[in-house]
Amino acid sequence: MKLILASQSPRRKKLMEAAELDFEIIIADVDETNPPGMPGDLVPEFLAKKKADAIQHMVKDKIVIAADTVVLLDHHILGKPQDAAHAIEILQQLSGRMHTVVTGVCIQSPTKQVSFSVATEVYFRPLTRAQIEHYVINYKPFDKAGAYAIQEWIGMIGIEKINGDYYNVMGLPIGEVVKVLNQDFLD
Repeated sequence: MKLILASQSPRRKKLMEAAELDFEIIIADVDETNPPGMPGDLVPEFLAKKKADAIQHMVKDKIVIAADTVVLLDHHILGKPQDAAHAIEILQQLSGRMHTVVTGVCIQSPTKQVSFSVATEVYFRPLTRAQIEHYVINYKPFDKAGAYAIQEWIGMIGIEKINGDYYNVMGLPIGEVVKVLNQDFLD
C-alpha cells in the first residue's frame, strides 16, 4: 500500500525520506482546535486522528500517516510564535528549564487505525537575550512549536540534554512510526 504523509512540515518529510519510506504528501484543511479542558499531552494525538480521518476520506487503499507536535511547559501548550517578539518570549520561558515535547501520530488504512504519542523531555541551558535574538532573527522559527528546532543552531548551543527520542523533538518519532507500520500494516 502507498503511504500518504498528511503534513506540510519539511522536517517530517525529511524524516520520512531518511527512513527510505515511499510516500506522497496530501494535506487537508483541518480545524486544529481541541476540546476545552483537554490535557495538553492528549492534544497531539487527538489532532493527528482528525488529520488522518480528513485525508482517509480522500484516498482509497492507502495508509495515512498524520502527526501533531506540542511543546509543554508546566503542562501548558506553548504553541507556535505569532511574531519575533512572541518567539523571544517563548524562548525566554524555556531558557534554563525542562519542557516536554509530545508528538501524537495516527497511522490509518481504510480498515485499521493505530494512534500513539511519544514524549521527550528537553533541558535548555540558560540562554542569553543576545543568543535568543540571534536565533529568532537568523532562523525565523515562526512555524515551530515552542519557537525552536532542535537540529538548528539553538539546539546545538542551547540544549543541555534530552530524555527520549531526538526525532520526536524534530516532529516525528520515525523509529516508532516504522515499527508500527511493520507490525500493524505491512505484514
